[in-house]
Amino acid sequence: MNYRNIEQVLTPRNFNWVGDAFYTTSFIGKEIPRTRMSPFFAVGYNADIDFEAKEIPRGVGAHPHKGFETVTIAYKGKIEHKDSRGNHGVIGEGDVQWMTAGSGILHQEYHEEEFSKRGGTFQMVQMWVNLPAKDKETAPKYQDLRVGEMTRVPIDERSFVNVIAGEYQGQQGTGTTFSPIDLYNAYLQQGSSAKFTFNNTWSTAILVIEGSVMVNDSQELAKDSFAMFENNAADTFKLTATSEDTLVLIMSGEPLNEPIAHYGPFVMNTQEQLAQAFEDFHAGKFGRL
Repeated sequence: MNYRNIEQVLTPRNFNWVGDAFYTTSFIGKEIPRTRMSPFFAVGYNADIDFEAKEIPRGVGAHPHKGFETVTIAYKGKIEHKDSRGNHGVIGEGDVQWMTAGSGILHQEYHEEEFSKRGGTFQMVQMWVNLPAKDKETAPKYQDLRVGEMTRVPIDERSFVNVIAGEYQGQQGTGTTFSPIDLYNAYLQQGSSAKFTFNNTWSTAILVIEGSVMVNDSQELAKDSFAMFENNAADTFKLTATSEDTLVLIMSGEPLNEPIAHYGPFVMNTQEQLAQAFEDFHAGKFGRL
C-alpha cells in the first residue's frame, strides 16, 4: 500500500509565556506557513511543565478575539474559561473547550482553582482554527466537549480513537465546525496500529502527546514531535504505538484558500476588516468581562 508520507517534522523550541500560566511553542507561522496548514492558523503547545502550588490561579486576563475559533485541549492539569457571552467551564484530561470568537468576544483563561492550590504537571494544546469569510461575523458560541461524552471508536481491546470533531470510520464526533475538519485523540497501546484516511488536499498533521509512534512502518516519532504530512499523493497513513500509553493528536482540514489579514488577536480577510475589528473592540462591542 502507498502511504501518505511525512513532509516535515518539528520539535518544540522557542517557548514563550502567555500570561503566567501557559508556556507554549507554536508549530505554525515560522517553519510552516499559516496558509500551508489552513484552516489551522496556529497550534500552540504547552509541553509538560510542573507548577508549584499557588493560592491565586495563574492565567491570562480578559482579552479579545475575532474571526476565528480557539480549540483548547487539556491533557494534564485543569483550565478554567470565562467569556463576555456568559460562558464558563473547566476542562481536565481529554476535555476540549471550543470557542467560536466570530464577530467578537472577550475571554480569560486560568488554571482551575483547586489545581492551582495543589500544583502539579500541566500540558495542553490550543489551536486557532480560521473561520471561512462567510462566517467571520457569526455569533460567538462555546462548545464544552467532555472526554466521557466523546465518540469513542475501538481499535482493538486496549486502544481507541476519541473523535472530537468530524468523523472516523463512519462515526461522527460531538464537536461542530464551520468548515470540514477532522480532529481526534488516538489512545494507542504498544503494538496497536490504526490507519487514518483524509483527502490528500487537506492540511494534515499529528502531534505526539505521550509515548512514541511509528508512522507507516518507517519513521518513528518521539513525544512532543509535530509531523505535517505531504499533500497531493496518498490519502492514508498508519500509526503504530512503540510504547505503552501512547497518545497522538490528529488534525486534518480542508484549506480555506482565502486571503488572510492578521494582527494580534484578530484574523480577518482584509485590512479594512482588521481596522474595523479594532474599532469594534475599542467601542465595547465585544461585551464586558
